[in-house]
Amino acid sequence: MDHVERRLDRLRGATAPRRHNARTIAALAANPGCERRAVLDSAGVDKQRLAFQVDFPAQTGQSQFAITRGNVFEAQVKADGGAELLRLLRELLDLPIAQAGYTDLSDGAGNAERHARSRELLAAAADRTAPGVGTLFDHPLLRLEVAGQRVYLEPDLIAFQLGGRFHVVEIKSFAVVDGQADPGKVSAAAIQSAVYVLAMREMLVEAGHDPELVSPNVVLVCPRDFSNEPVGALLDVRKQLLVLRRQLARMARVEELLAALPDGLSFDLEPDADGRPTRSAASLTTALGAVRARYAPECLAACELARFCRHEAASETATLGRSIREALGGVERVETVLGLASGELTPAPEQAEAAALLRTAARLRAEVLAP
Repeated sequence: MDHVERRLDRLRGATAPRRHNARTIAALAANPGCERRAVLDSAGVDKQRLAFQVDFPAQTGQSQFAITRGNVFEAQVKADGGAELLRLLRELLDLPIAQAGYTDLSDGAGNAERHARSRELLAAAADRTAPGVGTLFDHPLLRLEVAGQRVYLEPDLIAFQLGGRFHVVEIKSFAVVDGQADPGKVSAAAIQSAVYVLAMREMLVEAGHDPELVSPNVVLVCPRDFSNEPVGALLDVRKQLLVLRRQLARMARVEELLAALPDGLSFDLEPDADGRPTRSAASLTTALGAVRARYAPECLAACELARFCRHEAASETATLGRSIREALGGVERVETVLGLASGELTPAPEQAEAAALLRTAARLRAEVLAP
């Protein structure tokens, strides 16, 4: 593993590593066949700066305003020992406020120490048998294996209700207006929360406890309407957990990905004394081309390099969406699709079925457009 770490350090170069989080794991699990993202995320490469340097600046991510608003809202929800949060939990989980405790795990210790302390306290909470005891754990540090690497994760909060189960609490700053929230944002919160639930379950298994002590019902806390008044709802993430487990299992281990890369490959931005990147776009483009990508239109909402990969894959059927790519049965180039549809190309045996469908579609199109 030391060899793998050294190789990842060389790939990243002089800049500090970017740590995995629930967002990056959710995005990676949504496209497990993308070796490029797996390698860059494993190395901790800053994909946003990399995208800017290759002249395809990212259009994803939160604005600084949204980040600030989210931090203010989270601080408000947790103020006074989580008094407002406890009110919501009492309504959703029947948590007795008077008997709830609050433990802050967001201290300045290293990851290993914080993870060990989080595991110790959460395992102790799972051991308790006295009824009616509730405990809140603020920013515990969990751990999950992703592509053969152990990744540390930090949920907003885990609430524990004895006589019940552990519940992950996810605090988001998008509004619930008239009882409805943006479906896309709720969906993203669900898969990110599923990452925490899975990591928490694995921690309990390591400590000798039943993973089902962690509920698949996540507590989602958002502002109500256009105020900062928090409102809570239970979010069932069982479906997301199934998808996440399956996708993580499909990922190649990072050492296997590294073994296929050129020895001298690096994504180092070569920053100057002021931290400004000096490496040319052409050099970085060549480096990126050495790692296979698997672009799909969905990447635009989740990956900083999506616009670069879309440009790179402009003549590939992947740009038309996964359903079309799968329906074409491995016909990867748009020009090949057009040639098979028109009859100008003779299909290979493995292309025969796709070619028949394409010729039928071309004939129907011609009939519809005929005067």
